[in-house]
Amino acid sequence: MIGFLGFSLSRAWQGFWRNAAISLAATVTMTLMLLLLAGFFILQNGLLAGLAFVEQKVEVVADLRATAADVDVAVLQARIEALPEVRAVQFVSKEEALRRFRESRAAQGEEDLTRYLDANPLQASLEVKLRDPADFGAVMEQLRADPVVDQVKNLTDLAQRVTTVTGFLRTAGLGILGLIGLIVLFIIVNTIRLAVVSRADEIEVMRLVGASDAFIRWPFIFEGALVGLLGATLTLAIVAALAEPMGGFMFEFFRVLPIRVGAIAREVSVLVLGSGIGLGVLGAWLSVRTYLIR
Repeated sequence: MIGFLGFSLSRAWQGFWRNAAISLAATVTMTLMLLLLAGFFILQNGLLAGLAFVEQKVEVVADLRATAADVDVAVLQARIEALPEVRAVQFVSKEEALRRFRESRAAQGEEDLTRYLDANPLQASLEVKLRDPADFGAVMEQLRADPVVDQVKNLTDLAQRVTTVTGFLRTAGLGILGLIGLIVLFIIVNTIRLAVVSRADEIEVMRLVGASDAFIRWPFIFEGALVGLLGATLTLAIVAALAEPMGGFMFEFFRVLPIRVGAIAREVSVLVLGSGIGLGVLGAWLSVRTYLIR
């Protein structure tokens, strides 16, 4: 078994360099296709991070009655924090609400009219951050039922739109990634098939002298794996070189917290290496199979 394995590896190495032009063309094609796959995978992760950031901004805001006692507010806050749908609850005092309002007006270049008022017109509130925007309605009803709460801002339509859009984009992203994977598979299989076709006479001679299917197949499979490994290595080297520029581009594009390619380096490496070697092996197996079933 070990002897057969060593012979197959040796034949694969010889076959790769004996047909260097075709082998290098297959490797370059593999690299380009894996770059396409890795690039879209990275962009999809940036998009998912952006969607998660947007979802975190969906929150339930409950204005509190001016007569509400501090102990009642604390009890309500603790009860809401205990809900499984809730990620965090923040109490915003009247003073804090006024400060935020003034900062918002200043950021927009608008005049602060609150300075002409004798009293602070804003209400204290609870800001409830959700684990999932789909739970907006349930948490809103819990707050409305408490006598401490004056009113809950109705953002149900916004929450539903965010949930619908993010769900669609996640599904579409996975669908496009799968489609790109199929396109890559088709191109790689046909590229490796060209390399096998160029050695059709060699395969026919081996069959005529009584070589078994395994004897013929395995050197080509290892050669396909070699093409995939080289393509994957080149792809990872290019991705590593472009990691910083891509991180800057994704930050500018998605406008969320910086998304570093290094943060998903493990996933990208597994995807590229697995896809490269897997596609190389599958392409070689399918291509040789065409001749072996004749």
